[in-house]
Amino acid sequence: MPISAAVLENVIREAGSIALTHFRNLKHLEVTKKRPRDLVTEADVAVEIFMQENLAKHYPQFGFWGEESGQSANQSARWIVDPIDGTHSFSRGQYFWSISVALEINQELIFGAVYAPALDDYYSAEKGKGARKNGEPISVSSESNLADAMIATGFACLRSYLKENNLQRFCRIAEITTGQRRFGSAAMDICLVADGQVDAFWEQELNLYDVAAGVVIAREAGATITDFRGKEGIFPKQILVTNRKILDQILPLM
Repeated sequence: MPISAAVLENVIREAGSIALTHFRNLKHLEVTKKRPRDLVTEADVAVEIFMQENLAKHYPQFGFWGEESGQSANQSARWIVDPIDGTHSFSRGQYFWSISVALEINQELIFGAVYAPALDDYYSAEKGKGARKNGEPISVSSESNLADAMIATGFACLRSYLKENNLQRFCRIAEITTGQRRFGSAAMDICLVADGQVDAFWEQELNLYDVAAGVVIAREAGATITDFRGKEGIFPKQILVTNRKILDQILPLM
């Protein structure tokens, strides 16, 4: 059965409606901790259950890997889902959180969608077919000077104990760039590079479900995806996404 972008968008937008119902009633939101500083809400769980059930209904041939429920069924062809990327932002009533869904077949990412329900922005891409935001084509920025660039990164509290915790790297880059942003959702950050809103994004010690969908979208929009040494590929533990033109300038600072 071929993948239908329209069917997937409907499923993901319905999942977004579930998330928004919880988001609009945060005073009664149930929040627990998987481990210190690592939150999970009832919205994360509800969205993931909905996604797993409905993706299986439409595409039973694919397995599933969700942040909250783990891996199940066929992992050689699977959906990779982060039900709410940016749970801390979500739990505080901030708008920068997203639902991230990617399809991986034989270790190749072929489809990605990132939906920010509070902003009603839907990013999507299929390998070889370009990237879109709310149905319109998008591409990376044309900024070629790092000094004039806007960059984004993350400082996950879970990684604050690491000797290399991103603070020194951020300071080096912030000193010579025009704008710096920290939105709190890696999936959205990567989409913002794809959309030309920021020129580069990096973060460390992430998981595949944090970045898989965004990577498909960014690649189709013309971005480079490398590790901190410039090796091309998907490296969640060291991911650098750029508009391509400032890659050589930012690499020495990584």
